[in-house]
Amino acid sequence: MGWWIVSADTLAASRFVISPLAETTASLMTLQRGAASHPGERAWLGTHRPGYRQRLATDPVAAAAVRAALGRNWIADMLAPAPLGAGEQPFAAELARIRAATPGQVAADLEVSLGGPLPGELRRPDVAERLAGLLQWVWDDSVRPYWAARRRVLEADILARSARLGAGGWVGALDGMRPGIRWLGSGRLQINARKYPPRDISGAQLLFVPVTPAHGWTSWEEPHRYAL
Repeated sequence: MGWWIVSADTLAASRFVISPLAETTASLMTLQRGAASHPGERAWLGTHRPGYRQRLATDPVAAAAVRAALGRNWIADMLAPAPLGAGEQPFAAELARIRAATPGQVAADLEVSLGGPLPGELRRPDVAERLAGLLQWVWDDSVRPYWAARRRVLEADILARSARLGAGGWVGALDGMRPGIRWLGSGRLQINARKYPPRDISGAQLLFVPVTPAHGWTSWEEPHRYAL
């Protein structure tokens, strides 16, 4: 299993953060995979996926880039940066961090998510801009019109988990956060069921970032910040 070694101080200082970019990235995953987890999401998908497919048809480079970035078992790090942890950031500010990724960083991250060499069609300097443009489109078309309602859901989830934390500690707060996550005790936080080596994040900032679609991932900016 994959787990992080978390010191008591790191866990005590951890926090919940709302991220418009994380919500948009999770929505992008749903649009790309075309699978809904409940009837409301199915209706949303039926409304917005045709436009998404049309958007990809007009930009084959973005279509290839998003397939590579979402990968099979790993999301490209540059597509899902860890939130800064300084409260909720505007979507534009979060998206600027993706646009700022260098071609070398993009190529390296995509090779990891692909699990192999980068295709020739993605060996170009504007891949980060193409992905950022696609995320901007998803935000404008499919997320921002619902953001006020979605944000209330995220806030309610944070309040509920904060109440669990007060009543039952981190075991209760982490329970059901997403499949594979649980507190193992002895400073060990299981983040998934995959056979990854342990990672010691003691002394770093730990963030929990809720999203409404049924997708989850990890992200980090070593050695300072880690997010689930």
